[in-house]
Amino acid sequence: MGGRARLGAGWQGRLGVVLLAGWTVLAAQAVPAAAQEPANALRVCTPGDYPPYSVTDGTGAYRGVDIDLARGFADVLRRPLVFVPLTWASLKTDFGALHCDIAVGGISDQPARRAFADFSIVYGTDGKTPITRRESGTDYSTIEQINRPEVRVIANRGGTNEEFARKNFPDAQLTLWPENLTIFDEIEHGRADVFVTDAVEGRYRVRQHPGLQVLHPDKPFDSFAKVLLVRKDDPVLAIALDAWLATQLATGAVDRLFDQWIGPTASAG
Repeated sequence: MGGRARLGAGWQGRLGVVLLAGWTVLAAQAVPAAAQEPANALRVCTPGDYPPYSVTDGTGAYRGVDIDLARGFADVLRRPLVFVPLTWASLKTDFGALHCDIAVGGISDQPARRAFADFSIVYGTDGKTPITRRESGTDYSTIEQINRPEVRVIANRGGTNEEFARKNFPDAQLTLWPENLTIFDEIEHGRADVFVTDAVEGRYRVRQHPGLQVLHPDKPFDSFAKVLLVRKDDPVLAIALDAWLATQLATGAVDRLFDQWIGPTASAG
């Protein structure tokens, strides 16, 4: 698997200017907020079902790598933070409808998503890899082994996992699961054979499900960038977000966040 995203050379020379210009102008701006929200709240939308990037306890509390990044960004902007729930299936329609300033939660760089949001700089890379029961050994290590009529594939609805499964496993039995938090129970209890998801998530999940294994996380089936989404009509916010993320990459703060969740020997990509 490729290493975590690194700071581009162009950022290092311009970082101070961008930070000063972006944050100074942004501090003077306000965005409409609901009556229940603090004035000038930074609205951070997230599915909250994709650890280690973003996970919720169901009561409105969130934690994860992306959540910590969002909190740090809001602190720098000196704007109150409001988390707004959405789903992967509704990401395209709800990003604008819910007035999201940014969206976080392990979001992959997909061309279709550029139609409704701008992207931050890349802060990590990841790739799809199988999660199965330990007793299955290496039976589902390859796409060819998974793409068989007798294999029960499961995928969460509405995201890149569903797209990958539909594209690569047309001959398998595909079950679409309504959300991501309980999908691993289906595999552990023998109601599904394999789930292909991001390797970083797999590494995190098998720590909570000792009966499961993540196969070849260092050699995933593909590779893609992880980004944060940002609203299209606020270029100053986008500049500030990129500049702040660049500092987190340059100082190793992003690596340290991943280390806290999946261990220092694992890679975020």
